[in-house]
Amino acid sequence: MRTAVLGAGMLGIDLARRLIGSNSLDAPLIAGREGSSGLRQATRMGCAVSTSGIQAVLDAHVDVVFDASSAEAHPAHWAELASADVMLIDLTPSSGGTMVAPTVNGFRAETHRHLSLVSCGGQAVLPVLDVVAKHSRVTYVEVVTTVASASVGPATRNNLDEYVSTTGYAVRRLTDADTTKVLATISPALPAPAFRAQITALADGIDRSALIAGMKSVAIAVREFAPGYEVTALGVADNRITATVTVTASRGCLPAFAGNVEIINAAAVTLAERYASSRRT
Repeated sequence: MRTAVLGAGMLGIDLARRLIGSNSLDAPLIAGREGSSGLRQATRMGCAVSTSGIQAVLDAHVDVVFDASSAEAHPAHWAELASADVMLIDLTPSSGGTMVAPTVNGFRAETHRHLSLVSCGGQAVLPVLDVVAKHSRVTYVEVVTTVASASVGPATRNNLDEYVSTTGYAVRRLTDADTTKVLATISPALPAPAFRAQITALADGIDRSALIAGMKSVAIAVREFAPGYEVTALGVADNRITATVTVTASRGCLPAFAGNVEIINAAAVTLAERYASSRRT
């Protein structure tokens, strides 16, 4: 299927590399800002490039569009594409579209045309919280994510408020918790830390053995598309569940600490490939 990426930052360029390596998705058109280093990289990779934004995407008549621009810009992009026969996958924390994580409700990629990947933090924690919600009645969830400063571009920094609110909304919808709290830390530490999400949940009726087994299974399932995904700690005490998720980037083009980029881009390509497969059948 023909693809396009809106945004030529770290997220968009890594996404382009993944699309080039896909068996069912074509090398993308990359739309970015004039003079950006990302567009120069995309040209060297053999991608078509444009500085005309959403208009270039409309003119290219593609099948799948990945929005790696900004939460502020996304609603206008969807407004332009809503009447076209296109799947739009939103990698910004705009909260537009159907919220999807591959191991939670990835089947929705077969029938929904506007998908939201929530956030990199959402992609890291939603698989774990899906297991928690299936084996207990959740009342409170707290998520704290830590990401290396070097793996966070300007758009992500500008969208921190949207990141917190959209991730919190997705967590609340999934777990039905009465209260949710999401915190995000951008760490300037050297060496740069791996992307990490720490989860604390208060719940009743915890099935401890089923919870532990479920965590092992879901980690294996996520590693099928994001090999650096690990549930590195899990604790259950009384009505309190704690878990730590670490994501290490495994692709040669990304530094190991950029697990935030890895998890959301890997999810995006996985969902697009599922969509492509459903269209073939």
